[in-house]
Amino acid sequence: MTDALDPADPARGPQPRRLRIALVSETWPPEVNGVASTLAQMADRLAARGHAIHLARPRQRAGDSASAPCAAGGLLVRALPLPRYPGLRMGWPAPRRLAQAWRAWRPDIVHVATEGPLGWSARRAARALGLPVVSDFRTNFHDYSRHYGAGWLRGAIVHALRAFHNGTACTMVPTDTQRRALQALGFERLRVVGRGVDALRFSPVARDESLRRAWGAGARTRVVLAVGRLAPEKNLDLVVEAFEALRERAAKGRPDAATPPARLLLVGDGPDRARLQRRCPQAIFAGVQRGDALAAHVASADILLFASTTETYGNVVPEAMASGLAVVAYDRAAAGMLIRHGVDGLLAPEGDREGFVRLAASLGADPARAARLGGAARRTALRLDWDEVVDEVEREYRRAIALHGVAAWATSARSGGLGWGSGR
Repeated sequence: MTDALDPADPARGPQPRRLRIALVSETWPPEVNGVASTLAQMADRLAARGHAIHLARPRQRAGDSASAPCAAGGLLVRALPLPRYPGLRMGWPAPRRLAQAWRAWRPDIVHVATEGPLGWSARRAARALGLPVVSDFRTNFHDYSRHYGAGWLRGAIVHALRAFHNGTACTMVPTDTQRRALQALGFERLRVVGRGVDALRFSPVARDESLRRAWGAGARTRVVLAVGRLAPEKNLDLVVEAFEALRERAAKGRPDAATPPARLLLVGDGPDRARLQRRCPQAIFAGVQRGDALAAHVASADILLFASTTETYGNVVPEAMASGLAVVAYDRAAAGMLIRHGVDGLLAPEGDREGFVRLAASLGADPARAARLGGAARRTALRLDWDEVVDEVEREYRRAIALHGVAAWATSARSGGLGWGSGR
């Protein structure tokens, strides 16, 4: 398809034409996870630029409607429960329904965000219709396997993921570290497209002293936060270990304090909740929080501990930074990309459990340093502009469309479809 221009705007000059985008995802808000939230942010901004979006996703509940960020509508398919994740669903394969929908409303590009049954069938339908496809790599499923007693499946999972993504025009990944890791596994045509952060919602202004009082936290109490699914792959046992060391260090010199020196706040839910409550009964289990309530919980803490080693990005890291929190994390994913150790956060070498605990404990004993790091983190997060991210996504769309058009032209030429070789 040609990359035509809209009529010129006297102030801005000729503008790239608006695209028809078929977006396919196994997860979508109000489901609470990084894939759903960042994908919805991106889609909203694409729609605001005038692009038409057709959203295909699983039905989440009775009465669910096929809504999308704009008037192009969408397609709902039957949902399958994800083992060990009862709150999440996979999409039932629907290649015929997708092909029918895309024949009636032919997209310029198909963007498959997840590699579940719905994602595979979307790729198949797009191929049958001759549509260009791009994909996202948003979840390290191959690394999750070892946390669920299925490490022996890692090779097969890598093979399936590689086959899926190498069958698309490009795969968008959030960091250069992720790109290099996948490249070493044989993934091709990888493009780094970052993430933005809503720095208006996630802000120090959202701090709520009434929340802190409800947590039993006084002015000198260090509220230590962890956000995410309470599940084995999140490495929350290390968070608890680091918190215990932090609390012990912070308590020194305060034997008669009226309030506890530190409180652990866990935001999220999941299969590990009961076990974690038994291990750390004094912790505050706030459950799932959304929107402004989530922002208030984050901003009302003082330190974020992020110990996961399975994330492709980790959206809570820039959200905590934007909220003015000091972050202790491993040197990987979003933390490795955004944090300058000792300037706007603290980084431990990946896998160095003792180093992670040591950094957390030292930060808990030094509130002034935590405040300085948090202020610098806020300034760093303000540079994470969603508009720039959407610019990058648009460029990948247009590149895939252009390459697809060239490939189709070359195929037609080789087959004589252009009249060459006919003597005319």
